[in-house]
Amino acid sequence: MPDYGRPLQFGYFLIPDATDVEATLAGAEVAEELGLDLLGIQDHPYQRRFLETWTLLSAVGARTRRIRLFPDVANLPLRLPAVLAKAAASLDLITGGRVELALGAGGFWDAIVAIGGPRRSPGESVEALEEAIQVIRLMWSEESSGRFPGRYYQLTGVRPGPRPAHPIGIWVGAYKPRMLRLIGRLADGWVPSLGYLSLDDFAGLNAIIDGAAMGAGRDPASIRRILNVGEGMTADQLHTLAAVHGFDSFVLATSDRAQLASFAGEIAPAVRELVAASRAAVK
Repeated sequence: MPDYGRPLQFGYFLIPDATDVEATLAGAEVAEELGLDLLGIQDHPYQRRFLETWTLLSAVGARTRRIRLFPDVANLPLRLPAVLAKAAASLDLITGGRVELALGAGGFWDAIVAIGGPRRSPGESVEALEEAIQVIRLMWSEESSGRFPGRYYQLTGVRPGPRPAHPIGIWVGAYKPRMLRLIGRLADGWVPSLGYLSLDDFAGLNAIIDGAAMGAGRDPASIRRILNVGEGMTADQLHTLAAVHGFDSFVLATSDRAQLASFAGEIAPAVRELVAASRAAVK
């Protein structure tokens, strides 16, 4: 799959560790000091050692000034989409337009049910997420009255608002064809994790997204491709992921500050140079 030509971004996948709150908050500040573009926080409310994600994102927003924030990814079965839309818009206003919204359809169903959420089949998960995207966008709209007669979510005359400070992107974490087609039709970005995929998977998965996008009259290049990666990735490997497989953003999961510093200070600049050279060569 070719390079889509989007600007590159690099980020930090912050573990929401409740056992050392100050260290967790300091990690976000370090990511900003290192010049990283994005900070993502996983959303697993049933994990007893994790801080609640939106509360942590809000605290991080108050302690940073530049880095962009997003849930990586929001646990939709435990997040009412209309309220999630209001939370995202509110934090976007508070932080001066630094919030994006990544959604996950659910996966750890026993844990979701244990904390009071629904258990959904794969098909139901796709349907619920599609409804959620429509509800969220309606809640950010200028409509005077929000109505949505969905199977999973209903709005019966709520007044949308507030509108976010900037057009918040709706990204989706997904791996299966139905969800990838949904991304192509409706979403602003795709957020997979490299640990669940191999390099051989990406061409086919991107093709599904791109085919659905073109079928909906959308430019595939308008859809961001954000990849969660682990330690040990080299600049050459990330260059391949960008130049061959179309990823424009890389979010590093690590608890090692030295690894994070190397990623921000050495690997990211090298990838930018390699991708710039690749793009110049094909002009």
